[in-house]
Amino acid sequence: MNTLKWILAPLLLMLFSCTAGAQPPADSKVAPLDSLREKHALQIFLQQVENPIVSAADAMPADKYGFAPSDGEFKGVRTFGQQVKHLAATNYILAAAALGEEPPADAGDEVGPETVRTKAEILDYLRGSFVHLSKAIDAIGKQSAMVKSSPISPLQGTTPTRLTLTVEALIHAFDHYGQMVEYLRMNGVVPPASRP
Repeated sequence: MNTLKWILAPLLLMLFSCTAGAQPPADSKVAPLDSLREKHALQIFLQQVENPIVSAADAMPADKYGFAPSDGEFKGVRTFGQQVKHLAATNYILAAAALGEEPPADAGDEVGPETVRTKAEILDYLRGSFVHLSKAIDAIGKQSAMVKSSPISPLQGTTPTRLTLTVEALIHAFDHYGQMVEYLRMNGVVPPASRP
């Protein structure tokens, strides 16, 4: 996630400045934000991110979840299973912040629970993370719960919003989808989203 912070921070700050609750001037041609439209758009975005990620995670054979390339620039990178758990743990952590909750204790430092090891367990953990992220999206516009800052987010203090935290999670997830695709192809698996 740290490698993305220099990319995410400006994007999220721009998004925050557009959504911080300020209404456009009366003479402006810009429509005020509508939380129902924002939620609907983000739920569609969530589906567009979740579907290829879950299908890619499912497409990798169970015996390849421990695969990590080791030559050249890949030395020391996460295994496929670790990538998927990291993606899911980050979803849980950012969704918790968006919902004003404490991050799940077992999410660790974005590595996910130690007890989640098999392909089936990792897939369940991944699916659950998207459900939690969907709840955070559904909470956009609600004033009943405070949003918390997350130590893994470039947005700190009073700047995070539910919208920015959920968008951050979706962008982060799609970044790791690109890595998952590389791992699949290195193992002779065509990602489901690329199949005819």
